[in-house]
Amino acid sequence: MKTKVLQFGEGNFLRCFIDWMVQKMNDKAGFDGAVQIIQPIGDELSVPSKILNDRGGKYHTCLRGVIGGNTVEEIETIECVKGVDLWTNTEKYATEADLRFVFSNTTEAGIQYVAGENTFPAKVAKFLKARLAAGLPGLVFIPCELIEHNGDKLKECVLKYAADWSDEALARYVEKDCVFCSTLVDRIVAGRPDPESAERYAAQLGERDEALVCGEPFHFFVIETPAGFDLEKELPLQAAGVNVVYTPDMQPYRTRKVRFLNATHTTIVYLGLEKGFTEVAQCIGDKEFNAFVRKVIFEEIFPTVNLPDDEKTEYAESVLERFANPFAHHQLKSIALNTVAKWKTRCLPVVCDYAAKFGKLPENMMQGYEAMARHYDSVSN
Repeated sequence: MKTKVLQFGEGNFLRCFIDWMVQKMNDKAGFDGAVQIIQPIGDELSVPSKILNDRGGKYHTCLRGVIGGNTVEEIETIECVKGVDLWTNTEKYATEADLRFVFSNTTEAGIQYVAGENTFPAKVAKFLKARLAAGLPGLVFIPCELIEHNGDKLKECVLKYAADWSDEALARYVEKDCVFCSTLVDRIVAGRPDPESAERYAAQLGERDEALVCGEPFHFFVIETPAGFDLEKELPLQAAGVNVVYTPDMQPYRTRKVRFLNATHTTIVYLGLEKGFTEVAQCIGDKEFNAFVRKVIFEEIFPTVNLPDDEKTEYAESVLERFANPFAHHQLKSIALNTVAKWKTRCLPVVCDYAAKFGKLPENMMQGYEAMARHYDSVSN
């Protein structure tokens, strides 16, 4: 296989999302691409990175959840990864002639400009400088960090470093020869399996894969592409059966995810805790609470999202199935962290749009707000 992908980040999410997709493209769409992973933090390889290297980059994913009311559990082999290398060795891959795509997940704080510091964008700028010097074509950057306009932000930071170095040739290369795509990624990745499941998988595989990673079957990838740029032609995700959307404007999809999934989480969290529930799946499993959640989603959030009704319905139903996933063990107490800030960014826009549309507040969502207020009132007293 040709090394077509450089990936900054060796964590569970990218291995269960991007590398899983690359394997799909290799198996079903003739992509013939290998992934070279860069560990973005640390001067020595971490234990997970060493495990992956010891296995020659081969590992397994296990997708567990509920689809169409049926419980599924599917183990797949991932063998597109060449291995993991250190951050300090990044530039040696700049001369890989077949390299075309760069994926990343360096956390929300990773894409930032700090003058004089060797940040992730600074490393990208140095990498591109070396590639330009080698006379090689530009690259397509597809960051997966959970910030808005992540591709635009990465490009902006890279250009600032080029300006700091007064490198006009690098700036032109970034602008004219490279493509930066903003994205929205959606898949819940649990990581390592529980001990009982790990034993069962070892028996099923005939080996103990310490690099095996578990995630939900649901996945959704939105890639914002420039006008006239046919990404599917080079990166055949749709041909491989991946649930991907190419769009010039990803904001409606971001709004859909944040409102249907995240705003619902924030609305139900304290009401669920008041009822003695500890996990999201318990909320959905309770008949009365399930009916409440459906009202929040279909009667209050649904009319505030500007997408076709069939798309919204399909996504909303998938969210409910994901909430009910018996393997997720999504703790309400983890959702409850920083709830006030989350409510302002996730729920308040829904409340405002609903009020503007109907001339009243969304009754069920306000019950969630009142439960949050009761919690903070009890804490303060």
